[in-house]
Amino acid sequence: VQLVESGGGLVQPGGSLRLSCAASGFTFSDYAMSWVRQAPEKGPEWVSSIRPGGNVVYYLDSVKGRFTISRDNAKNTVYLQMNSLKPEDTALYYCARDPRAANSDFSKYDYWGQGTQVTVSS
Repeated sequence: VQLVESGGGLVQPGGSLRLSCAASGFTFSDYAMSWVRQAPEKGPEWVSSIRPGGNVVYYLDSVKGRFTISRDNAKNTVYLQMNSLKPEDTALYYCARDPRAANSDFSKYDYWGQGTQVTVSS
């Protein structure tokens, strides 16, 4: 199993980024997927989850209306579109496989990517 994130970078407040997570080594369409972030000197924070079919999604309250999770099962990829970014969104963003559809209980995730850095600063 391999999860590879990309799309991070430096963006000004109010800007946008789209993160991608390319999955391989398993039947992607069978699994829920999630995004988790970790800011400097803070613990991990669940951000969003999506069910295998892509029709059910969940969000951290502070990102609702700004972030959109989606997936393309034909491309084995999950995305996180981030709009209206704020400095407090600065973090290392990880995608993870969520075999139990545990959403915010990321102790139940079984595979994680290496992360992609998002920095929101003027």
